[in-house]
Amino acid sequence: MDIFPKALGLTAIAIALMACGEVSQLPISAGVGTHPQLPSPNPTLIPTVNIAQAVGWPANAKPSAAKGLTVNAFAAGLDHPRWLVVLPNGDVLVAETNAPAKPDDGQGIKGWIMQWAMNKAGAGVPSANRITLLRDADHDGVAETRTVFIAGLKSPFGMALVGNDFYVANADALLKFPYKPGETHITQAGTKVLDLPGGPINHHWTKNVLASPDGTRLYVTVGSNSNVAENGMDQEVGRAAIWEVDPKRGSYRIFASGLRNPNGLAWEPDSGALLTVVNERDEIGSDLVPDYLTSVPDGSFFGWPYSYYGQHVDERVQPQRPDLVANARVPDYALGTHTASLGLVFSKNNGWPAPFDNGVFIGQHGSWNREPRSGYKVIFVPFKNAKPVGDPIDVLTGFVSAEGDAFGRPVGVALDKQAALLVADDVGNIIWRVVTRQP
Repeated sequence: MDIFPKALGLTAIAIALMACGEVSQLPISAGVGTHPQLPSPNPTLIPTVNIAQAVGWPANAKPSAAKGLTVNAFAAGLDHPRWLVVLPNGDVLVAETNAPAKPDDGQGIKGWIMQWAMNKAGAGVPSANRITLLRDADHDGVAETRTVFIAGLKSPFGMALVGNDFYVANADALLKFPYKPGETHITQAGTKVLDLPGGPINHHWTKNVLASPDGTRLYVTVGSNSNVAENGMDQEVGRAAIWEVDPKRGSYRIFASGLRNPNGLAWEPDSGALLTVVNERDEIGSDLVPDYLTSVPDGSFFGWPYSYYGQHVDERVQPQRPDLVANARVPDYALGTHTASLGLVFSKNNGWPAPFDNGVFIGQHGSWNREPRSGYKVIFVPFKNAKPVGDPIDVLTGFVSAEGDAFGRPVGVALDKQAALLVADDVGNIIWRVVTRQP
């Protein structure tokens, strides 16, 4: 069978279909802040597909930092680095990972187009399935040593250390490993705490994990198995939610639900509230729906799939659940439509100067379903009285060239022991480090 002409034909079809999408009628700023604009849905037969071609960084190039900040490469030559955690001794752990095999996800021509688009975005590479340890022993802002911390995982993402227990959220299970301070490689096998939703679709595969302040509970993000439940609600059991896990018993309960694809997690320093960033639904226009940052009270419901941003009903979902929609919570702060906001970390009490002294840094991976593109940068959202306020501030930009190619795409963010901002770039295969420029 002659596959090559067929592939060329499908590529030509994909490119032609991309040209059929709609265009945003509002600036990206309209979908940002505490009161975003929410126009009428604008679905099209073929969704807008507008992805920056992943090319990597030219030699000696780097992102542009905000005024008063400077950026350098903390570590380069990684394999699709996605998520970060900093250990008490200053070691930096990075999950080098990508999606697991999903044989039943995206069947048919639409599925093929989406796979083609993900390959263009640099997300089609095999997963390294490991966590790597980076150590900057002389504190010069560059990691001198690199070791494989844990290998043989299954699309690992979130990580958390509680005492001497190191937790890893694989694509389909939460694992626990014994940890000794200072060690650079864990040789003992992990034990499974509990299964996480996976399977042959596993549409949103990334699972993050955050420990409670006292370490007795773990909070795990589980994204939806579809865009808007098009595969049926029986495929969404336990998904589009944040789980509260009792690691000693290996049990869980649904802490919050209706969250299409939550990723970043953090505790607000003053109120103690749990915060998350969420990727909202696609394919109803470039101006809908804003991704968001929000506090997540116990038992809260955020609408997915039946509604978005409170009680805005998504007519594509049938049958509807007006009883659930009536109680759908409005998120705290919109982050722009289709920005793919992922990483989240607080700056407060970490020595950052104004205007970065109280708020959150957020990694925005970048859009595929918006014309013009959105995201592809790191932003800072100011806080006041434990709530997000005002306009976001660009921290790192320049991830997309003037020609529309992606040099990099930000994902996870963390603060190191010197309070410098670390940013995982899964297209550039670099961890960037951002600090205040010295006078």
